[in-house]
Amino acid sequence: MNAPELPPIFARHRRLLFIRLVINGILQALAIIGSMLLVRHAFNVLLNPAYDDPEVNLYELTDVWQIVWLAVGLLVCTGFAAWLRWLERVDAEKLGQDYVHRVRLLLFDRMRRFAPRAMSRRTTGAAMLRFVGDLNSLRRWVSLGLARIVVSAVVTVIALGFLSWLDPSLAGVSLLLLALGLLWNIRLGPRLHGVISEARRRRGRLAGNINEKIRSFAVIQAFDQGARERRRFGRHSLRLREAMIDRARASGRMRVVTDGATAACMGLVLSLGAYQVFRGMTTSGNVVAAMTVVGFLSSAFRDLGRVNEYHQSARVSTEKILSFMRTRTLKGRSSRLPPLRLEAGRIELRDLVLGDYLRGISAVAEGGSRVALVGDNGAGKSTLLHVVARLIDPDSGTVLIDGQDIARCLLSSVRQVFGLISPDLPLMRGSVRYNLRYRCPDAPAEEVARVSRLCGLDELLQALPGGEDYRVQEGGSNLSLGQRHRLAIARALLGRPGILIIDEIDANLDPDAAAVLDRVLEDFAGTVMMVTRNPARLARADQRWYLQQGRLVRIEKQDRASGSLVSLNQNP
Repeated sequence: MNAPELPPIFARHRRLLFIRLVINGILQALAIIGSMLLVRHAFNVLLNPAYDDPEVNLYELTDVWQIVWLAVGLLVCTGFAAWLRWLERVDAEKLGQDYVHRVRLLLFDRMRRFAPRAMSRRTTGAAMLRFVGDLNSLRRWVSLGLARIVVSAVVTVIALGFLSWLDPSLAGVSLLLLALGLLWNIRLGPRLHGVISEARRRRGRLAGNINEKIRSFAVIQAFDQGARERRRFGRHSLRLREAMIDRARASGRMRVVTDGATAACMGLVLSLGAYQVFRGMTTSGNVVAAMTVVGFLSSAFRDLGRVNEYHQSARVSTEKILSFMRTRTLKGRSSRLPPLRLEAGRIELRDLVLGDYLRGISAVAEGGSRVALVGDNGAGKSTLLHVVARLIDPDSGTVLIDGQDIARCLLSSVRQVFGLISPDLPLMRGSVRYNLRYRCPDAPAEEVARVSRLCGLDELLQALPGGEDYRVQEGGSNLSLGQRHRLAIARALLGRPGILIIDEIDANLDPDAAAVLDRVLEDFAGTVMMVTRNPARLARADQRWYLQQGRLVRIEKQDRASGSLVSLNQNP
């Protein structure tokens, strides 16, 4: 599998935005040059009417209206420059938002390929930080960093180039001081990278902590541990506070360097210019023009001072995003793979191994049979069901459905074969209709009506305000446990899957939901694999697979003629 990477920033229509930014920089430079010429003219001619240098005296002033036109010209140049900065900001934001949108979709596409067990090892807070905090860092780098570099570089080169034509020494001093400040700023980058990385790590831990508190709020209240959890939360918050203060110190040093270089540049240009005017080496207009250029560039240079901060923050976030994208994925999405074709629904397991959870499991469930997995907690029952349904890939071994290796079949076709009922598959936030049709959004009305009758949803819908339009909260928390189970069972059955996987839901079933499950087991024509402790359902099973510490130690087959269990040979 190729290593994940982020898309290029300047690709497709984002190139057009890049070109617009370059043109914007050129126009801003022209606005600065226009302002510089007008200011130069004002000082050389308006304030020195006796000055008669044909090179400098650009216009012949005859009346006061020319002063008005000069003021209007300055207003137009500065207003045009301000409008260009606004347009630059909008285009830069478009560039950043479009790039982040692409990365966000890429990140989601990658995440939906993750193996569920691999994803479950990550905290929800950390995963959310990838989609919110880290992508925001990338946006700032593209919008406020990279776009500013493009425009500022164009403006600086053109403006200083024109100033060099007017007065090379003043332009050289300005360029030297601004470049020294920028280089010094870059040298502070590694220190900033470290504090940003630490602040981000602390933010991730705090996000994970508050997410845990929200999800476990009822537990905290039930056991009256609010004060204890507050202390723990306070420690995380305090560490984040200190990390953010360290980040502010490092960022502040960069701004001091930037502002100091700009101020030093202004002071030195003024001092050198005054000396040159006194010695007759230049004119006051040239000095003020140089000051005007430095004044315009100081705003761009301050922004450039923050570019390094954005860059270091984006580096940290990129590392975290790529690490997240390297999470183990499930293969089988290539359109070149053959679809899984269900016939009898025969399941064959060949020497399945998965860490310490499953140790060389081999067995066969005939098509249309009922298989019950039996064993103590931690024996590997749920893990085996997840491997059979290909929610987890084993380290070695094979799962065959009607003789087809499901790892070599198109994953979407495998998903269509299985109907899954498990406490680990909660209801989604949305309407009852959305949850009912989640597995099969395009199910015909007749199929929906069949499943609704089978699962007793008609009665449930009558009890809910709005019926199918009733809004289900996250996890179905605003429904009773029985209502949740009935809706989850109906969701799994919609679309007529050929194999039904039931992972120990009968422990919390109310009588109505238990009756629904029994009716489903009686009606279902395909193969069933279930984890259950219910004696009646165990008695209904054709086979019982006994697991112990990840090993299949015994298989018992139900003899329907005698009603007794027959033990099949199975090596412990």
